[in-house]
Amino acid sequence: MEKDQIYKGKIKHGGIFHFKDYYSFAYDWIISEGYDLTEKKYSEKVAGDAKEIEIEWEAFRKISDYFQFRIKIRWMILGMKDVEVQREGKKVKMNSGTLEVSFTAVIEKDYENRWENKPFFKFLRGVYDRYLIRNRVDDYEQRLVEELLELIDQSKAFLALEAKS
Repeated sequence: MEKDQIYKGKIKHGGIFHFKDYYSFAYDWIISEGYDLTEKKYSEKVAGDAKEIEIEWEAFRKISDYFQFRIKIRWMILGMKDVEVQREGKKVKMNSGTLEVSFTAVIEKDYENRWENKPFFKFLRGVYDRYLIRNRVDDYEQRLVEELLELIDQSKAFLALEAKS
């Protein structure tokens, strides 16, 4: 299997947000795009009235028998506290703190290792990748980056709306 990291990005939000709502939003977006999602890590540390949360997700989607998209998402939430804010004349429970989410897009070729067993097949795979399907690889890479940029843009919009309300 060959893995090519094709994009790495990050969003950072300091202030008011609703952790559970953003968590659900991100989860629902990934599932609605046809990805399978695994939560590799979830840890919470409490210091006084603040929490530090670290989450690692890995999402993957089979594109063909040869290609697979993989998105890695790492969350770091520092100094998260429960707060009450006024929203449309009502008190609403939210969170405050610093939320940092890192996104990495990886395209995997021959993810089932069908071409890895013998040196000659590995050589043929190299020729196949570079010369026969180069345009398809470029198209898939562009598609994956566009999907991830959409998630990042929608995340920024979601967090900005929550902070304003």
